[in-house]
Amino acid sequence: MSLNSIDLFSGIGGLSLGLKEAGFDVLASIEVDEYAVKGYKLNHPNTVVYDEDIRDFNTEKIKDLLKGEPLHLLAGCPPCQGFSSIRRLNKKRSVKDNRNSLVLEFLRFVKELKPLTVMMENVPGLKDYYLFKKVFRELKKLGYNPKYNIINVRDYGIPQNRKRLVLVGSVLGDLNIADGQNIKITVRDIIGGLPSPEKSDDPAHKVIPKHSARIQEMIRKIPKNGGGRKDVPEFTLECHKKPNIGFNDVYGRLRWDDYSTTITGGCLNPSKGRFLHPEEDRCISAREAALLQSFPADYKLPVDIPKTKLALLIGNALPPKFSFIQAKNIKKHILEKIG
Repeated sequence: MSLNSIDLFSGIGGLSLGLKEAGFDVLASIEVDEYAVKGYKLNHPNTVVYDEDIRDFNTEKIKDLLKGEPLHLLAGCPPCQGFSSIRRLNKKRSVKDNRNSLVLEFLRFVKELKPLTVMMENVPGLKDYYLFKKVFRELKKLGYNPKYNIINVRDYGIPQNRKRLVLVGSVLGDLNIADGQNIKITVRDIIGGLPSPEKSDDPAHKVIPKHSARIQEMIRKIPKNGGGRKDVPEFTLECHKKPNIGFNDVYGRLRWDDYSTTITGGCLNPSKGRFLHPEEDRCISAREAALLQSFPADYKLPVDIPKTKLALLIGNALPPKFSFIQAKNIKKHILEKIG
């Protein structure tokens, strides 16, 4: 039985990949960012991609694609950067950002398309936002019996500390968020066997930042396997000497036998976090960042775009392995209810 799904705010396609691997047919995706659309199309040629602002999107287009068939799953990750701990510098109050209201577009699609099940993923800080609470109440009124929880993707066999909010709901009956797996996957497990970028024929593995001589010398002196800028105080930047400025993990090395730090939109810039290779004197590559996000090694990345944009695509993605586990659970629920 073919199960139909739609991916809202699809980015580079991490959610779509997981949906497909779980057995869903991703009929369409909606994404406004041109670089994300480019990356998505490289990997999902059979999905109809609407590269337009979701706030202007007419859902009749989706109904035409469905041709009278039910929409089994509406899934999406509305951008809500104003609620990320990085944007808030770990303070409780959100940052004003016009993308924060995009959760209402998710609700609009639910009301207009009437999917059997829904799944939303986002940053943990969204749970305290009044518009998220409104969406939750509305989903309840619509009969979806929604549930949400804050999870860490590391508990799902992904080599990364990454806390996320996950919401699921179903008009078919009680649907729970899939439990994690008691398996620890480490940085070494995922990128330990890769060659150095200069010895690789993978274009995405060759995408790494270049540094000034001073920064490169600092990186060489940072202790292997978990060291950081505090270990080389003679290189501490003036802006980092002020109290409560910056983050402790900048210019930090990953640890071989532990989880990765959260792969963010700054993952190709070691000044943005703990993104140095555990052993080699360099930042992790675009391929390594994608692998730590659980993308497969053959996932195509648009390497001809600016590094900063590519880093955002990778860091903003929903880890496809996590998407797969949740989608597989939702598929099981659907088939149990409608056969």
